[in-house]
Amino acid sequence: MVGQVGLGIMGGAFAQHLLTARFGVIGFDPDTKARAAHAKRGGDCAASAAAVARQCSVIITSLPSVKAMETAFFGKEGIAAGAKKGTIVIEASTMPLEVKHDIRARCAELGITVLDCPISGTGAQAAAKDISVYASGDAAAVKRCDAVFKGFARSMHYCGEFGNGSKLKFIANLLVTIHNLSAAEAMVMGLKSGLDLNLVYKVIRDGAGTSRMFEVRGPMMIKGDYKAATMKCEVYQKDIDIIGAFAAEMNIPVPLFEASKAYYSAALSQGFAKEDTGAVCAVLERMAGSPRRNRKKVK
Repeated sequence: MVGQVGLGIMGGAFAQHLLTARFGVIGFDPDTKARAAHAKRGGDCAASAAAVARQCSVIITSLPSVKAMETAFFGKEGIAAGAKKGTIVIEASTMPLEVKHDIRARCAELGITVLDCPISGTGAQAAAKDISVYASGDAAAVKRCDAVFKGFARSMHYCGEFGNGSKLKFIANLLVTIHNLSAAEAMVMGLKSGLDLNLVYKVIRDGAGTSRMFEVRGPMMIKGDYKAATMKCEVYQKDIDIIGAFAAEMNIPVPLFEASKAYYSAALSQGFAKEDTGAVCAVLERMAGSPRRNRKKVK
């Protein structure tokens, strides 16, 4: 039995793949809709994170904020309240490194091993089991979880000491931030120049100018519909803030990342908070004079 604390876009996808791989999965999320979706997939639901921990020796956490993480681990009915010594927690969220180190240290005092295992991939990729795990921390614990990683991810990279996984995740998301915006720039250029966006997508993804973000988010940019979020703008703002703070602390120049930030902020202010980060394309379209208005709707 594997525990899953956090059953949102990412955590729900992990649980689905583990169920398909014939693991029993007992999950908890404070959102009743997320729990209902997990039950519909065939998973078992617990009343709290502590209840999950009482029944599982391996738990995956996928959480949206620092506050949610603190509650999930050390709230009245958190993991620490129910976990036995020897429990392993695969911590898959993107969080500030100091927060993860603090969680790890406090859990270690209770005999709980926390691994730093952020995910490379969007929610859509997670749903397709097209994600990679950047696992870091105790090597023996990572090895014990090998079958679990194979159950929900395309690949797992062991990255060494605790925290290395998060550092690599910051690098990956720095590139995602830039590449997502560059995909939007390309689509708006195609749109305003009169090209069929399906043609733009087909031709560009087959050439040197493609990127994983162009391939993943291009289809929703073609439709101009970002409601089926694979990463919500409001959640990704947390990731942007974490990367910016990490770069500043390390005194690392990140000019393209810094230039990108304003467009994600604009997406929030223009009402796309709950929608996918591909909505930066809509921001650029508005700046370009909303060129879809006088065109036939792209199918």
